[in-house]
Amino acid sequence: METSAEMNGGLVVVIMGVAGAGKSTIGELLSKDLNCPFVDADDFHPDENKDKMRNGIPLSEDDRRPWLEKLHDSVAGYLASGRAAILACSALRRSYRLVLRSAADGINPPGNVIFVHLKGPQELFETRLAARHKEGKHFMPPSLLQSQLDLLEEEDDTDFESCFITVDASLRPDALVSQIKHELYTRHNL
Repeated sequence: METSAEMNGGLVVVIMGVAGAGKSTIGELLSKDLNCPFVDADDFHPDENKDKMRNGIPLSEDDRRPWLEKLHDSVAGYLASGRAAILACSALRRSYRLVLRSAADGINPPGNVIFVHLKGPQELFETRLAARHKEGKHFMPPSLLQSQLDLLEEEDDTDFESCFITVDASLRPDALVSQIKHELYTRHNL
């Protein structure tokens, strides 16, 4: 079954937020619900970046640049092919979001890259990170959360020509997916 996003041209929904926000969980659920591919930005980090993070060292802008370029190219590929995809990506800074949005330049209207910010209290993210770190499920240690919160540049729903949605990360995953779908269908005619 094609989503209307595929019938009208490509669409990439970027599920963004700090570590522990639930980007991968929500992204995977949303991609299944919308019948489109799920892409995790963590898979685009070179081993050197993962090793730095694993050792509690925040990434520099130089570390992030090649990662962002690869993500840009992936987003551009989905848009150029007219397909929809869900991307889980921290996209903490506005400049990073602009790089991802620029993938639509010359391909489709810029509105075809939509950001969904999973926003919540720091304590929620700390609890989630501690649990997954204890289970060995991710390379990102809880000690890096503060550096991500310091980097985060929040937008509001009017930024990026209304292609920015903020949702409460503390909601149950199924409720979050329903809310995101409602926003996509209502505001973006999917």
